[in-house]
Amino acid sequence: MSESPASASPTPAPLRGGLMKDLAAGLVVFLVALPLCLGIALASGAPMVAGIVSGVVGGLLVSWLSGSHTSVSGPAAGLVAVVLAQVAVLGSYEAFLVAVILAGAIQVLLGALRAGFIAAFFPSSVIKGLLAAIGLILVLKQIPHAVGHDADPEGDMGFLQVDGRNTLSELFSSLFDLDPGAMMVGLVSLGVLLAWDRSRLKKSLIPAPLVVVLLGVAANLVFKATGSSWAIGPAHLVQLPTVAGIGDFLRALPSPDLKAFGNPAIILAAVTIAVVASLETLLYLEAVDKLDPRKRVSPPNRELMAQGAGNIVSGLLGGLPVTSVIVRSSVNINAGAISRLSAFFHGALLCLLVLLAPRWLNEIPLASLAAVLIVTGLKLASPALFRQMWNEGRSQFVPFAVTVLAIVFTDLLVGVLIGLVTGLAFILHSNYRRPLLRFMERHVSGDVLRIEFANQVSFLNRAALEQAFDSVPADGHVVLDARNTDYIDPDILDLIEDFRRQTAVARNLKVSLVGFKDRYVMQDEIQYVDVTTREVQAQLTPQRVLQFLKDGNERFVTGRRLTRDLARQVDATAAAQYPMAVVLSCIDSRSPVELIFDLGVGDAFVARIAGNVAKEKVLGSMEYACAVAGARLVLVMGHTGCGAVKASVDLFESGTTASKATGCEHLDALVSEIQKAIVPGTKPHGDWVTPETKMAFVDDVAKRNVVRTIAGIRAASRTLRELEAAGKIVLVGAMYDIKTGRATFLDGQGVAVA
Repeated sequence: MSESPASASPTPAPLRGGLMKDLAAGLVVFLVALPLCLGIALASGAPMVAGIVSGVVGGLLVSWLSGSHTSVSGPAAGLVAVVLAQVAVLGSYEAFLVAVILAGAIQVLLGALRAGFIAAFFPSSVIKGLLAAIGLILVLKQIPHAVGHDADPEGDMGFLQVDGRNTLSELFSSLFDLDPGAMMVGLVSLGVLLAWDRSRLKKSLIPAPLVVVLLGVAANLVFKATGSSWAIGPAHLVQLPTVAGIGDFLRALPSPDLKAFGNPAIILAAVTIAVVASLETLLYLEAVDKLDPRKRVSPPNRELMAQGAGNIVSGLLGGLPVTSVIVRSSVNINAGAISRLSAFFHGALLCLLVLLAPRWLNEIPLASLAAVLIVTGLKLASPALFRQMWNEGRSQFVPFAVTVLAIVFTDLLVGVLIGLVTGLAFILHSNYRRPLLRFMERHVSGDVLRIEFANQVSFLNRAALEQAFDSVPADGHVVLDARNTDYIDPDILDLIEDFRRQTAVARNLKVSLVGFKDRYVMQDEIQYVDVTTREVQAQLTPQRVLQFLKDGNERFVTGRRLTRDLARQVDATAAAQYPMAVVLSCIDSRSPVELIFDLGVGDAFVARIAGNVAKEKVLGSMEYACAVAGARLVLVMGHTGCGAVKASVDLFESGTTASKATGCEHLDALVSEIQKAIVPGTKPHGDWVTPETKMAFVDDVAKRNVVRTIAGIRAASRTLRELEAAGKIVLVGAMYDIKTGRATFLDGQGVAVA
């Protein structure tokens, strides 16, 4: 059967709608990237054309080699200081280009060696701090441009500027150096952008940044045509160098000085560029993925190789080093980009329009572009982000805040490194303070101090572990639990071995090991008795067994279950069993006795029957468990929300038998036994019954049924009655709450036992 053309090659719906969004986003990124490329080149002391080349390479080449859908690459403000320093060391920009080529090769090698794993170690607090800091810097740096104060070139993200000023002094100076035309364009552009985001126009395919740029150009043309004093001069417009044609453009490109390969300083420069560019790329890639509304994950190793290839080509063509760039990437995401096509399109526009329409591009007011970047900054540094980090606690907020302040008051690279050090300090501090958990386990055979190791135990935790070892009482027992531990430092292993072989022997301590990996050359060993043996059973009293069940339920509720080697328990109980209790519970699947009371293999006989009623065969089992097997306690456990009790109440109210209502011929005996717990005259009926009051009545019947069952056991079993009278056993009841997991113990009259 042949396919129709429509079904043979359908166009995916996301791509049909995404193409226009990508083209619109690419146009917006181009408008923002153009002055940034020029400004970064100017701040780096490189030819202006070098910034354009690296932007084109980042767009046309890196976008398709990268695995990121939203990241945009180009010249990075974070590398300005590196470029200035290395050009000074190498003596010329042409020699520096050789270092860029070698740096690209190193990045390709790093990607092939899968060095991108480093990205997984960036704390999220630092990543979010980076985003917030970039947002604040964009606002602080672009306000002067928005009012016509353009002393500092676009793209400069450092606090200290080349002209001796800083971000704050430049902001202050802009108050006294206003260009009325630029300020009007900037304020109107800002108002349009903010209103656009709050209106239905936000869903339009026409990007708001393009609208404000066109408005800015049109306004300035009107100012010029009317001879207004508000006409914006060239100093406040995009200043793209004009070329007569492609030939002039190519001749303007600097060429790498291949003779510089013999300079030993080239290797150090290349390594420096590769390391810094790779760190920035991985950091920004992680940040961009957090901004991506589709939460796609970019492969870091592929990104390193893509950036490396981009730097090789950029160096050959005379461009600046390229990295993933957070400002252009965030603009790209805010503009609605769907795929990497937007980054490619921005590179194509840089390549074509710089050559074909430089005069028109030079009509764009910097104030319009500043407004776009200010809005981007406000989104990155939103108050909601600061509130979120504050609510996450000190360990998250402090590294976040330090990262923000460090980046704002230094530069991107230094600030991020300070943030990483702060985040690492908090991680080490947390690991130092909480390398282990200590709590006492109460086994039937005695108390055992359990020391549970953290995921990572380093030499920094040695003092805390020594303190824990010192706290073990003489003649006591300690279990070292490493089941949740991935790494233990050799120093810690030596400390454990010394404790086992020397300290424990001298203080008559028993040391058990659980969960130690094979590579630690330590065999797991349980030295305490974690099963009820003949000797343990002989020492038990009914009161002690009752307390053990209470403690077990508390452990079940809190999640602190005892450390048990179930395979060892199976072996230990294979020949004989010495239970401490016998439990009569309901068949309901939500009331598993061994879990509720944190019991091990062989600890209890358990009889389960609907409605926990004690029929003749159940009594025989109880008598055997206590008189022959030596159990010290009989527990009758009912539970809330019992289906058997509810059905018995419903049948009691309707006057129908279970066999007639269900067709189950053997249910009548059980139901009739449960119905005896219903006090005559108290059956619920009428309009006053709600689901809540009905269930409360059912739970009350279940509780009375437990009390009645205990009384029935005493009356029907002489054996158990005599054992109880002699103090060898105790009969108790319990109600288990299926919602909370707690068991409330009852005496023979239904009163809760403390």
